[in-house]
Amino acid sequence: MKSLRKSINPAFLKLKPHRDEIEAFKHELLYLIEHINAGEHEEHNKNLLRDFLKKTYYDPDRFINTYHRKDLVIHTGKNSNSPIGVIIETKSPSNKNEMCSKDKLNTKALQELLLYYLEERAEHQNTELKHLIVTNIHEYFIFKAPLFEKLVYKNKAFVKQFRDFKLGGLSGDRTDFFYNEIARPFIDKICDELEYAYLDIRDLEKTLRKNDPNEDKKLIAPFKLFSPEHMLVLPFTNDSNSLDKKFYSELLHIIGLKEIKEGSKKLIQRYPEGERNPASLLENAIDKLDSRDHLSQVDHLSSYGANREEQLFAVGLELCITWINRILFLKLLEAQLLSYHKGDKTYKFLNIGRLRNYDDLDNLFFSVLAKKQDERSEQNQKEFGTIPYLNSSLFEPAPMEHKTIFVTDLRDDLELPLIGSTVLKNDQGKKRSGSLNTIDYLFHFLDAYDFSSEGKEEIQEEHKTLINASVLGLIFEKINGYKDGSYFTPGFITEYMCRETIRRAVVQKFNEAKGWDCKDLTDLHNKDFDIAEANDIVNSLRICDPAVGSGHFLVSALNEILAIKHELRILCDAEGKRLKHYQVEVVNDELVVMDRADGTLFEYHPNDDESLRIQKALFHEKQTIIENCLFGVDINPNSVKICRLRLWIELLKNAYYKSDNELETLPNIDINIKCGNSLISRFDIKADLSKALKKSKYDIDSYRDAVRAYQNAKDKDEKRKMRDLIEEIKGNFRTEIYANDPKIKRLYKLQGELFTETNQQNLFDMSPKEKAAWEKKIEKLTAESRKLEADIEEIKNNKIYENAFEWRFEFPEVLDNDGNFVGFDVVIGNPPYMGFQEVKNKEYLNKFYDVAKGKYDIYVLFVELVSKISSSKHESGFIIPHKYLVAGFGKALRNMMSRKGFIRNIVHFQENMVFEDATTYTCLTFFSNNNNITRCVK
Repeated sequence: MKSLRKSINPAFLKLKPHRDEIEAFKHELLYLIEHINAGEHEEHNKNLLRDFLKKTYYDPDRFINTYHRKDLVIHTGKNSNSPIGVIIETKSPSNKNEMCSKDKLNTKALQELLLYYLEERAEHQNTELKHLIVTNIHEYFIFKAPLFEKLVYKNKAFVKQFRDFKLGGLSGDRTDFFYNEIARPFIDKICDELEYAYLDIRDLEKTLRKNDPNEDKKLIAPFKLFSPEHMLVLPFTNDSNSLDKKFYSELLHIIGLKEIKEGSKKLIQRYPEGERNPASLLENAIDKLDSRDHLSQVDHLSSYGANREEQLFAVGLELCITWINRILFLKLLEAQLLSYHKGDKTYKFLNIGRLRNYDDLDNLFFSVLAKKQDERSEQNQKEFGTIPYLNSSLFEPAPMEHKTIFVTDLRDDLELPLIGSTVLKNDQGKKRSGSLNTIDYLFHFLDAYDFSSEGKEEIQEEHKTLINASVLGLIFEKINGYKDGSYFTPGFITEYMCRETIRRAVVQKFNEAKGWDCKDLTDLHNKDFDIAEANDIVNSLRICDPAVGSGHFLVSALNEILAIKHELRILCDAEGKRLKHYQVEVVNDELVVMDRADGTLFEYHPNDDESLRIQKALFHEKQTIIENCLFGVDINPNSVKICRLRLWIELLKNAYYKSDNELETLPNIDINIKCGNSLISRFDIKADLSKALKKSKYDIDSYRDAVRAYQNAKDKDEKRKMRDLIEEIKGNFRTEIYANDPKIKRLYKLQGELFTETNQQNLFDMSPKEKAAWEKKIEKLTAESRKLEADIEEIKNNKIYENAFEWRFEFPEVLDNDGNFVGFDVVIGNPPYMGFQEVKNKEYLNKFYDVAKGKYDIYVLFVELVSKISSSKHESGFIIPHKYLVAGFGKALRNMMSRKGFIRNIVHFQENMVFEDATTYTCLTFFSNNNNITRCVK
């Protein structure tokens, strides 16, 4: 028998039901309990159960009724023609002989259920079955259909017996013969494997009658047990590809943006002229940028747009995203603090009472959150003393702020009209209208949603929609793709791709380190290894998303590594003690931590030593993985900010108190997520660093140490010193690589010859013929030198290289001690799908990428990039359009894959769309140098 919680999808268990849903459930369940009558016929009680299910959950979307001999069935659709998803065998409460019990499962009720299952599955080929239930209306024995699929339907001998019985080929043809002679002995054989969830609703009666909100938490698991999401295994709203459109559209409105549809794409634009409101964050920012000519301070301004209006929009949007990032992070922090302190309102700091204007907001960013509590002003400590210091570059002035404006520069006296579909309500509960001061509007808007952690079994008292990190990632992914449209990778894709690549890479790491020949994690389980050493091996993984976007793949990778560590039994606390009493797994692309014994979700309580131990362990494991294993690059600076934000949010989920009012500070994980054009580099991956290392006072270990010191710096001064040191080291590398470039070497040689020729030759000793030859030689040397100088200067100043990303030395974690580039163990992601007409810098790309043939889509270049930046034994994967498999431009890529032998597997979705509103057909393509097998799964 499994506990109710352990039988329910943990990701679904994490979602908080609304109070009105629980109240309706209580009312209907109490009515059911009160009207069950053991003296009545089975039909009477069966109808009560049907009415309970219909009223509580299933009307009008799912049809429930009898079906042939089956007592009750739940259909997957609105009528009886839709497939059956649940079969319910009912018995009268007084019929104890035929009803299952915890001591005796093998009774007539289960034998009947077995017959009805086989009629559906074997005779009617129904693959939609999800659950099978035996009940006397008080007690419920609930079996998962996949278990019956494994134990019953896959047993060919037993299914043959059933078919023979139905055809009249056995000595008995009555159902009692089937129950006693076929089903009973078969159930005896499999009884020990028949896992089930058990509930007696009589155990809930006290809770139902108490009317105590705290007691009502006990009803959450039963409420979810009977729901269509559980019984019919329906999708539920925690999926990271589920966009809350109301939240999204109103947030855009406050920023000053709107979504439009252009062909098949959904694009985000500034409001058209005439509809723009100066009170929106974007228009307020643009007005300040324009009136004070701050654009003149922006480097590489042309990269922000072709004209001043485009540049104002792009710079203004970057600033708005910086400010909104901070505010949303703080909203999540506020919710976390309120949860830790049982709703104590002193921890509620994002409101107009405490932040009256943009000056106050600026003060919060830089004079409160960015300062340790003993460094804050007396006033700030008095007003915000409960708010912890956050050691994060999120609360340091961004480079764009330094060059242009801060949030404090915005006008405070402007009011923004409420969007027509606003979520805000007035005192009568009706939709508000009119306008509000922008900052007041923003705080009221955010307060209308639930930002608290979804990891607790709680009832949501107010009818608020949950906004989690995944939803925020999706929204920012869409905002980032404002020019071309952006498609957020669904959670089931990132989860599957991370699982497929990272698990293989982990096995490969162990094989290399230990000289083993394991094929999968199951093989690793059977090996003896030291826990600390095993953790070091897993932590040596290097995973990169070269078009990182909002960081969804890296978050999924983080969760997957934690789940792998748990499976390998090496997930430990600071003292090396395993978290053995907890289950850690990825479900629906979410990390779930639950008690092994009863399936309760892990919940941190600041004053509880055991929960502190677990919370602390999860925080530092996440920190270690983010710092050591996860790397990302994106050409869009906004994407880089949002990816960093997503990773900080993952750490925030497990933030813990080190003392009464001191939260563990956030490490400087930003250094692993960098801005640049992944496809363009000045320096080749194989460029020689050996001379640079010989001449430099810094070696690769010094470089790595500087990065580690930056990640763990506890204040701004230490961070700044480490940042300067890292730039100095990279500058040395650049200088030496330049010096060893063939063009530079040739120029130096020519300049030496010119010097020799012009300083050592005596013109007066030359014959006219010798002088003419000498002049010709000087002319030739001078011309070649000038051409090389011009070429080198052009390369230095070429706009192509403005955003170039230097894979050669930007990540010291993928260099060996001699400075050789060893590459990433996993390269994963969803590269851009830009068509040939939109591709920039074609001349460069055509020269440096073998697959840049014909009118190619840009994603083919990213596939070749995998082969350049991955290690010799990598496991990688992209979700990309399947067009490359047949299109002419894909021939060069197909040849490269075949020649290099690094394609492992293709998962083809055929005509199914993965991305909402997209018209692109995609496939998953996995790469590996560990085998040459090509397999296509449809």
